[in-house]
Amino acid sequence: MHRAIASWSLSKAEIPDWSTRVYGKQEFAGAGKTNTGLLVPLERRLARFVLPRIPRWLETYHLTLLTPVWSILIVVFGYFAARDLRWLWLVNLMILLHYFTDHFDGKLGKFRDTGLRRWGFYLDHLFDYGFLCSILIGYSFLLPQGAVFILMLVLCVFSAFMFHTFLMLAATAEFKVSFSVFGPTELRLALIIINGLLVRFGVRPLNGALPYVAGCGTLALALLAYRAQKRLWKSDMQAKAASAAGEERLVVEG
Repeated sequence: MHRAIASWSLSKAEIPDWSTRVYGKQEFAGAGKTNTGLLVPLERRLARFVLPRIPRWLETYHLTLLTPVWSILIVVFGYFAARDLRWLWLVNLMILLHYFTDHFDGKLGKFRDTGLRRWGFYLDHLFDYGFLCSILIGYSFLLPQGAVFILMLVLCVFSAFMFHTFLMLAATAEFKVSFSVFGPTELRLALIIINGLLVRFGVRPLNGALPYVAGCGTLALALLAYRAQKRLWKSDMQAKAASAAGEERLVVEG
């Protein structure tokens, strides 16, 4: 692994405004997320408490590199859950651990000014995609073979939401990771609730709900894409008009 990166002191004297460093505008757009999720206010209070208390030996890249571990264990516990659904409680534990490491890896890096912005952006989101795949692979062990097609469709839809996020980042330099009041934390919470319901009621309701999940996700994605293209069209036309006005001024002044 890379050489250890010295952490900045976490005293208030050296970091007078930690929230600006963590949540403020970033030089690299991919390091500055916009999240309008329902639980964001609570998460910011949690970050204020947790970040100064994370041990010095635990660095941002350690947290990022733990995501593949949680993903592999989710697949393993999903396999065992095919025989006993109570293994899904350990899947829920992995989701909670992933929340901690994924939520705080970038914030810890900015809090300590570690500097791994582009490295973190690349691997964090690559591993997040692997985490999404691990959830669906785990569910595939619980469902009949005929449900694999629907699971693949769900994966395509949720992957498209991720692609939309990255395309909008490239087009607008805005990295928005939530859709209305539903963000990554709300998704994890929904998964934990779903797993608890599976343990209680069995997997038959999941098999029946998947087509509706895929269908509603597709409709939501279509609406999102329509709004995005409308916004980008307007932005392009405004830029074109501004450019034309600038050229007219140059002609007049010349």
